[in-house]
Amino acid sequence: QVQLVESGGGLVHTGGSLRLSCAASGITFSNYRMGWFCQAPGKEREFVATITRSGTIKYYADSVKGRFTISRDNAKNTVYLQMDSLKPEDTAVYYCAAASRPGAIYGPVEYDYWGQGTQVAVSS
Repeated sequence: QVQLVESGGGLVHTGGSLRLSCAASGITFSNYRMGWFCQAPGKEREFVATITRSGTIKYYADSVKGRFTISRDNAKNTVYLQMDSLKPEDTAVYYCAAASRPGAIYGPVEYDYWGQGTQVAVSS
């Protein structure tokens, strides 16, 4: 059974930082591209960042470039999202996702497995 379990969300003030983690089980983690998406109330799920299987190539949404950093530890089957300089508009539920297709980048439909999400709230 595949499980992706996110943790690390919470409430922070504007300018603060959070580090999200996503622990994977039931898959050969190093064979999957990993991504982070977010969904705010009343909005569609949006791409945040993705990282290739080896961790050498990363893509980011324009809105988070320079503020967020995605990384992975294949020995620990875990992907991370370091979130710095947080803004109120970053408030959302954040989901990690795993894609078996090497070319998967931006589209939620390209990802095979999803976590349950972790809430991030940024107060002004």
